[in-house]
Amino acid sequence: MFRGASEVSLDSKGRLAIPKRYRDQLIADCDGQLVCTIDIHQPCLLLYPLAEWEVIERKLSRLSSMKPAERRIQRMLLGHATELELDNQGRVLLTGPLRNHAGLEGKIMLVGQFNKFEIWSDIAWQTQIAVDMETVSQELELTDALKDFSL
Repeated sequence: MFRGASEVSLDSKGRLAIPKRYRDQLIADCDGQLVCTIDIHQPCLLLYPLAEWEVIERKLSRLSSMKPAERRIQRMLLGHATELELDNQGRVLLTGPLRNHAGLEGKIMLVGQFNKFEIWSDIAWQTQIAVDMETVSQELELTDALKDFSL
């Protein structure tokens, strides 16, 4: 399980160093093999351990390529899916198209989301958190799941 938000730097070659606290788990769980793709709803990337990505691929394979909406999802997610491998320093190289989608340069945020990470530009992350906080405070109607949720 991945949790927490870590500020990391993207180097001039487009590499980001995965924080040490996650490296051992990623090496044990997937031998450092990862897949990165775009998020189709937000200006961020999704970084999956290979085994978790394979679950997504199976779901995508069950969508119909004859239905335009389903084909678009397949095209966007699979078309951007890039295999990555942790190097000896615990870094991964993000391709130009991936970096461009999320506007990544300099400071970025690596955000744990259970079975995957989100990768955000620092500015987009701060903006999204502000929007989320404002939205949560203004929402009047909660889903059944949220009504039963307590901290």
